[in-house]
Amino acid sequence: LKYDWCSYGKIAGKDPDLEAYKLPYRQMGDILKTLDRDIVYNLCQYGMGDVWKWGGEVGAHCWRTAGDLGYYLDKVYAVALKNAEHRQYSKPGEWNDPDYIQIGWIGGAGKQTMPSPTKMSPAMQYAYMSLWSLMASPLVYSGDMSKLDRFTLNILCNNEIIEVNQDPLGESGLVIEKPDSCFLMVKNLFDGSKAVGLFNRGKEERKVTAEWMEIGVNGRKMVRDLWRQKDLGASGSKFSATVPSQGVVMIRISDKK
Repeated sequence: LKYDWCSYGKIAGKDPDLEAYKLPYRQMGDILKTLDRDIVYNLCQYGMGDVWKWGGEVGAHCWRTAGDLGYYLDKVYAVALKNAEHRQYSKPGEWNDPDYIQIGWIGGAGKQTMPSPTKMSPAMQYAYMSLWSLMASPLVYSGDMSKLDRFTLNILCNNEIIEVNQDPLGESGLVIEKPDSCFLMVKNLFDGSKAVGLFNRGKEERKVTAEWMEIGVNGRKMVRDLWRQKDLGASGSKFSATVPSQGVVMIRISDKK
């Protein structure tokens, strides 16, 4: 159940107190607890009132941390990085939600046009799915299911990427800033390995490096490319990759076999 704030703002007023933010969501949460079925309860109130601090208290399992991404999707990186600031509140059963996955054919809601192919570059679509998976955010697809091509299915259904998202530790990745509009996102996994996204927000391809020291590992480690599902061998101190504009290289780092 996605429970939207929408017109409740007319009731709560322009400057509601914390209890007013919680009230409708607590009421719905109490109702859902009486039902004899499992329901995932999502609070869609755009991060107001620091919802990540109390969403679990009112019975929710996930909550939006910002406004809508919108149809043109020019805010994916900004929304993701803002969502990652609340990583300490991510844990099993309680998740920060930066909005839906919108790739493939999208749009067509409300006054918008009929669905049309996303204008997002292929590289950024990989980055989009990588960010959400590294943040342990809900993976809810919002697109035309009748027009899922092989490329879109490849992004949505990569089992190794989904495994990172669904890791039982439930941790949201830590952002490490790098030069030239680049950054790392590092996610600790239940088995002791780490998933690392090397991201490039810039307009040109960049070489991005993950130093073992900065991501909290040492010694020789095995590196696996998760999108290509290919082992890249062992490294003793760092991993570097050329990352396309607006794109990602996503790896898993584990003990050498």
